[in-house]
Amino acid sequence: MTDTAQADPDPARGARTESAGPPRRVITVAVLAQAVEYFDFFVFATASAIFLGPLFFSQLSGTAATLAAFGTFAVGFVARPLGGAVAGHFGDRYGRKPVLVASNLLMGVSTFVIGLLPTAAAIGWAAPAVLVAMRILQGFALGGQWGGASLLLTEGSPAARRGFFGSFVQLGAQLGLIGGLSSYFVLSLAFSDQQMLSWGWRIPFLSGIVMVGIGLYIHRTIEDTPMFRRLEAERSVRPAVATQSAPIVRVVREHWRTILLAGGAFVLPNAVVFVIVSGMLNYGVQALELRRDAVLGVILAACVCPLFCIPYFAHLSDRYGRPRLFLLGALGVAVWAWPMFALIDTANLWLMLLALVVCFVGHSMMFGPQVALYSELFPTEVRYSGASLGYQVGTVFGGGLAPLVTASLLAATHTSWSVAGYIDALAVISVTSMLLLRRQADAGAKEVQ
Repeated sequence: MTDTAQADPDPARGARTESAGPPRRVITVAVLAQAVEYFDFFVFATASAIFLGPLFFSQLSGTAATLAAFGTFAVGFVARPLGGAVAGHFGDRYGRKPVLVASNLLMGVSTFVIGLLPTAAAIGWAAPAVLVAMRILQGFALGGQWGGASLLLTEGSPAARRGFFGSFVQLGAQLGLIGGLSSYFVLSLAFSDQQMLSWGWRIPFLSGIVMVGIGLYIHRTIEDTPMFRRLEAERSVRPAVATQSAPIVRVVREHWRTILLAGGAFVLPNAVVFVIVSGMLNYGVQALELRRDAVLGVILAACVCPLFCIPYFAHLSDRYGRPRLFLLGALGVAVWAWPMFALIDTANLWLMLLALVVCFVGHSMMFGPQVALYSELFPTEVRYSGASLGYQVGTVFGGGLAPLVTASLLAATHTSWSVAGYIDALAVISVTSMLLLRRQADAGAKEVQ
């Protein structure tokens, strides 16, 4: 078998393709699940840049404590491929919905526990140890969640609009990012720095318990995807299909090249978000000596732009091809990296906003079509495993390392130009990966009809 996605022979597919798309309830659930799960994840990203260093690594100096907090943040990304592999295996075996429910519950509980966790001043080394453990569980949960939400939408969408409907998953992630930033922005306005450091930072983490309710809601209200139900029916009448090797084993054996290229393509779009959210938040406060709420406000305002750009570019990918939009976005971000940091270094809030908005436009050209792009790379029986692994491999070397690398470069070079060079290096990896993946991606879009 080749890496090219295979069509599912199904005479009923035509009727589904003519449909308007997945039910509104499914869209709402997918967006809501992504939004709250990514809210929990981005809350940790924001807290890493501001609070977790002095609270959990107080024995270290200021810069070292920040690097330790970003290191803890990175640990969650290392767990994401494992979460994607485990969730993909069970999702391809037993359905997309039950795995999505389990991922939501795990994320909610682990985030809530962080909100209750005593600091190093109270329990010593046990505090960072438990923090790291909960961060690993967060990463494991998110590693399995994205694939489930993505397939709920793309496997129930007409081929001609798969990019557009798939983009709602990415909108959910963007809403989660905005929610995570907004929570700390509002709290920073309402409470003093001392109050935030004492107890205010816990409030967004405690809201993670909402994920438990969402998981139960998903369990009660939606069905699995049409494609997976057809696969189950085929397994019931063709025992050979049901007894094939484990999905995770099969996808790694037969589609390893696709997984690696998909991961390589995602390093740039994933890293850029965390360079902006965590890296620039720390840089704006520490190096540019701006008020924390001012920097948060700029980043938050810029994050509104993708809410419009993501579905627009995903829609264009249905017409002009997903790799083409992705490559244009990657090249745009690479070129803009240098003027972006020149504008940021002015410390003028309006120029900083302009810099980030333009960057997010290029980012949306990559991020918007991604759900459909990755779902079309793999056949139905291993799609959850393949799409999840490809996506999560990219997060380890993209967003997982981005805040740590950004902070290290700034500490070593004392100039933001080094971060621009870092972004361009990631762009080389992503562009090369997508060029190698392009023919297969275009073929997969035609075959997965």
